[in-house]
Amino acid sequence: IFSGITLGRTLRSGRCFLTCSPKHPLIPIRHEERFSGSPFKHYRCFSASAPDRNQRTPSVSYVVVGAGSAGCVLANRLTEDAHESVLLLEAGPKDMWLGSLRLSWKIHMPAALTYNLCDDKYNWYYHTLPQAHMNNRALYWPRGRVWGGSSSLNAMVYIRGHAEDYNRWHREGAAGWDYQHCLPYFRKAQCHELGENRYRGGRGPLHVSRGKTNHPLHKAFIEAGRQAGYPFTDDMNGYQQEGLGWMDMTIYKGKRWSTASAYLRPVLSRPNLKTEVRCVATRILFDGGRAVGVEYTQNGQKKKVFAEKEVILSGGAINSPQLLMLSGVGNADDLKELGIPVVQHLPGVGSNLQDHLELYVQQQCTQPITLYKAQKPFHMVKIGLEWLSVFTGYGATAHLESGGFIRSRPNVTHPDIQFHFLPSQVIDHGRIASKIEAYQVHVGPMRSTSIGWMKLKSPNPLDHPVLQPNYLSTDIDVWEFRQCVKLSREIFAQKAFDPFRGPEVQPGPQVQSDAEIDAFVRQKADSAYHPSCTCKMGSPSDPMAVVGADTRVLGLDRLRVVDASIMPSIVSGNLNAPTIMIAEKAADIIRGRPPLVDPGVPVYQPPTLETQR
Repeated sequence: IFSGITLGRTLRSGRCFLTCSPKHPLIPIRHEERFSGSPFKHYRCFSASAPDRNQRTPSVSYVVVGAGSAGCVLANRLTEDAHESVLLLEAGPKDMWLGSLRLSWKIHMPAALTYNLCDDKYNWYYHTLPQAHMNNRALYWPRGRVWGGSSSLNAMVYIRGHAEDYNRWHREGAAGWDYQHCLPYFRKAQCHELGENRYRGGRGPLHVSRGKTNHPLHKAFIEAGRQAGYPFTDDMNGYQQEGLGWMDMTIYKGKRWSTASAYLRPVLSRPNLKTEVRCVATRILFDGGRAVGVEYTQNGQKKKVFAEKEVILSGGAINSPQLLMLSGVGNADDLKELGIPVVQHLPGVGSNLQDHLELYVQQQCTQPITLYKAQKPFHMVKIGLEWLSVFTGYGATAHLESGGFIRSRPNVTHPDIQFHFLPSQVIDHGRIASKIEAYQVHVGPMRSTSIGWMKLKSPNPLDHPVLQPNYLSTDIDVWEFRQCVKLSREIFAQKAFDPFRGPEVQPGPQVQSDAEIDAFVRQKADSAYHPSCTCKMGSPSDPMAVVGADTRVLGLDRLRVVDASIMPSIVSGNLNAPTIMIAEKAADIIRGRPPLVDPGVPVYQPPTLETQR
């Protein structure tokens, strides 16, 4: 029977339509397979050349691998079409224990964000190779492994990047991904508490709030920026990114508003959406050059699911290229060395790795107004009880409520340095408690020229891949970090900080010369947790491109990548908001909808490029 069947599907009506070869009659099959406890009635019998041709295996329209910042968006948007079905696979657990936000407070309490950076319960807990230009330090890369992905672990800062980032994408071969085509999808995703305008959305599922603290140190930081000659910006995601001001955050009613909260959990009752957790995708199943499904392990068992339309990878900048390579898609020479059969030679898979580095400039505070006391056990209990009861107080914010963007030097067209201000001291990613009353600014370049790569360590899907970001491998990157330190010190030296300024904690008054600053950077700079660009979107003529502007993997059918890995180059800011935008735009592409566009949106231009500010 199965040797003659080339295509078959059991429809919702229960009728079975089969296409057969001329030499085989149509044979009715009275059988229905379903996911356990699932409302699905989509099933498929595959051709003799397809994997596991003698088994009737459940299938869906789309298999989405990764329930992170992009995957949750896709699960929501693709199941808006009732005739399509989606299976969403997640390697980690759900983001709620026993269905309770309060019992999962380490995720949903904004101020508790460092807890999940300290262990591997919801976190892949990656490390880079030792970095030659950073005193051979191996840097820590937390990445989300839970519903919501890294949006369930991050600092909830909502930053889109600059308009020119997207215009650059278009020039780099991602046709139709310029600012006028991306801005409408930022708006579509967003529900900003200040209401909608040409830059902000007001009806989307992603709630965004504006920093509103009365904390005197946040106010001092913004005022010090003005005293140093930088403009105030009332919306760094709107007309004018350049300047200092109040930041937007994905916090809603005192709770983290991840993509699981915004997109996934509200639609779990849809009959055409099924989710699986604690399942690790091990390979993409191919029939020739066509993706037909995914193999994964769950509870020690190997399982397979087939896609009637497409397989979509949304595992992020590490897991998506890793799964491609495990499945035979990547640099052929590297795959052959590991004994992996080559399906498609794409040398760009895992290449073009980009990230943001940052460091902390810290100043001791002469007044007891920082978060130092709040981190003492007695106060933590009080803060926790208030949040658990009414979702307010110090637990209801991540405290990164002010920040900004400036240019490092003259003739830079748009900001290339970012600030996040925090009225506290952070040591080792928050894994060590602060020791003194202090405040700090997180600062780093936005468009570093150091480019890295990632490769498989082995054919074992559970082995972490080899991560080589090549940090600080160019002279201009070293110079820009030197500027970051000098310009941060200049802001902290302004009159607005006079009532609060104690001795400098980091780098410290002994660090003054360029050589001393460079040595400090090598020892203390760390990842801002923004790995990206490892499945570059570009033109088919680009030998390092992995996906086209339609997000399809080049040279293969029915396979897409939709996440931060497809960025052609890193944007000037945090990556969560751009990743959500990518998924919103990709959903329209996948559904065959015309692209949204808003031509001629005004964007701030500095009055002169002859000066740095």
